[in-house]
Amino acid sequence: MSDPVQQGCSFLFVPATQPERLPKALASGADMVIADWEDAVAPADKERARAALLAAVAALAHAQRARLLVRINSEGSPWFEADLQALAQLSALGLAGAVVPKAESAATLQTVAQAAGSRAALVPLVESVAGLAAADALAAAPQVARLAFGHLDFQVDAGMACAQDEQELLPVRMALVLASRRANLAAPIDGVTVDTRNPERMASDAARARRMGFGGKLCIHPAQVPVLHAAFDPDEAAVAHAQRVQQALQQAGGGVCVLDGRMVDAPVLAQAQHTLQRHARAQQRLAVTD
Repeated sequence: MSDPVQQGCSFLFVPATQPERLPKALASGADMVIADWEDAVAPADKERARAALLAAVAALAHAQRARLLVRINSEGSPWFEADLQALAQLSALGLAGAVVPKAESAATLQTVAQAAGSRAALVPLVESVAGLAAADALAAAPQVARLAFGHLDFQVDAGMACAQDEQELLPVRMALVLASRRANLAAPIDGVTVDTRNPERMASDAARARRMGFGGKLCIHPAQVPVLHAAFDPDEAAVAHAQRVQQALQQAGGGVCVLDGRMVDAPVLAQAQHTLQRHARAQQRLAVTD
């Protein structure tokens, strides 16, 4: 992929205290891997996690480093400043960028960007009501590549108790999709599915994310990656139909035409082109992992 942060669909978390998992995660088929310094690391292990990740990244090939992000600890935590210092070192090695948890202001993102350097991509995690209110500012901040939704923390902050289908969060998810579009960002990344032994739940969550306009999803287990891709990558029938739509409009000279009894016009063509773009990214992914 030319820009895996912007075009990626699957973002797989790995605890930074287990750097031996990084090569396996990168070989899992995931578009991006997120080494985690935050929730997956106990307070007593934060320093060890930084050192372990620096050593592990130094041993990776450059192409692998470009598919790696690190989730730092939030601003205001005791570990934020040390994380920024280590992030600068990782960025110099070619790390793609940082996931910024509990993002609530553009000023925080500017601080992270200054530490990481101008080539680092930022992925703010919207995990609070304040973060949602600042979604437009976060999306418009320099070096932000995507927004991501931390729906579990958001529920806690908002005092919500969502049902299993999470219908209560539909307005929040749509708000992030629209904020991303207003800022001309790549489609946002939906939150994790915590049930790692239930591929049906993962498939359902991924299908909802796709229908709502998300561009991908956070993963916490390698087994979730192919299920996610199956929901987002167009199947052969969808690709064939998109190609027929494109061909029909070309033959009609770019005007309105009828295909299989249905009107085909500019919006239908745009959807078909989007399908073919997603198919091309899926083929690129296969080429990288083969």
